[in-house]
Amino acid sequence: MRIHRAWFVLAITFVALLVTAGLRSAPGVMIRPLELSMGWDRATISLSVAIGILFYGLTGPFSAALTNRIGLKPTMLGGLVLMACATFASRWMTEPWQFVLSWGIVAGVGSGAVAPVLAATVVNRWFAQHRGLAMGVLSASTATGALVFLPLFAWLAGDVAWRNVALAVSIAALAIIPIVWLLMPEDPRSVGLTRLGEEALPTPATPEPATRPGAIATLRLAVVEPMFWLLAGTFFVCGLTTNGLIGTHLIAYCGDIGIASVAAAGMLSMMGLLDIVGTTASGWLTDRYDPRKLLCIYYGLRGLSLIALPFAGQDAQFLTIFAIFYGLDWIATVPPTVALASRTFGDRLAPIVFGWIMVAHQLGAATAAFGAGVIRSETGSYIYAFLLAGAFGLLAAFAIISLARTGRRAAVA
Repeated sequence: MRIHRAWFVLAITFVALLVTAGLRSAPGVMIRPLELSMGWDRATISLSVAIGILFYGLTGPFSAALTNRIGLKPTMLGGLVLMACATFASRWMTEPWQFVLSWGIVAGVGSGAVAPVLAATVVNRWFAQHRGLAMGVLSASTATGALVFLPLFAWLAGDVAWRNVALAVSIAALAIIPIVWLLMPEDPRSVGLTRLGEEALPTPATPEPATRPGAIATLRLAVVEPMFWLLAGTFFVCGLTTNGLIGTHLIAYCGDIGIASVAAAGMLSMMGLLDIVGTTASGWLTDRYDPRKLLCIYYGLRGLSLIALPFAGQDAQFLTIFAIFYGLDWIATVPPTVALASRTFGDRLAPIVFGWIMVAHQLGAATAAFGAGVIRSETGSYIYAFLLAGAFGLLAAFAIISLARTGRRAAVA
């Protein structure tokens, strides 16, 4: 049986997202080397990381709108070029503002153009069936990026050699550019195909609209829907509890309690390996079960895990259990969130709406990346950061429960 080309497009997108995930995970390895080699304090470094996370999120909806106007391939290529140039140039930085400019603003914008918003666009364009599974696979690329790159980055960085990490990221971004340039089609119609699961090409009776709403116009349409605010609010918590807190500060936290950076990076890599399973399984489950119930379970487990973490100390067994739970749950929230966005706003607007939901995700991540650094600088510990994040996770689970109950009452009525 011939394999549909949608799966090849999925594979190319997966690799591009993997490189982006490598860039976004690198600052977590660079915190301590930058402290030792540059003399910068952790709050200053965390601010730069937070700015990068913020620009990564803010770029998403505009990237989705730009994709509708100029095409998928040009948007991807532009993002990869920005990522490569910014990280390569950062090897010569000497002041904190240069870190903000390179890894924060330029690399943030570049990585935001090649982000989960891109995944939502690809899934909607190429898949009529198996959307949850496809979104789960692409979402898992974030975890795979950590799995592939973090141990390498930790080994390259050592105690002070953070420039090796910057060089590795720039080389990885450059390497994917010719693959996208040569092999990435714009959409199924451009190569004479239908979406996976469609029987025939859409009839000319329903032409594409002459103009597509931009990012701001779509936001105006979205904000009147309560579902948008629920998804944005819970995704704020998702970002706060994952790449903002654990992704940015776990290695530094492990250093505080006497665990070596390479071992801590290995723990994050184990989370990444497990998240490939967890997020792909989440996509499969999203095709079959109520996404609201899945989100409630994911956020609840995440909150409880974070509340328990500070009390583990150096207990290797507990940290391993934490890594297993957190790995399976890392970004399992993405497929059900995208599914709810698509059901509410339709295929045409859903990628841009999801881009704005991703802004909330990255605002949460930026809040945790900077806030946890400040808490650590002021108190000498990450304990309060973990407890606050855990409380937010439980709050998100409660919000989703409320939505599920509202949905059932509406269905009965």
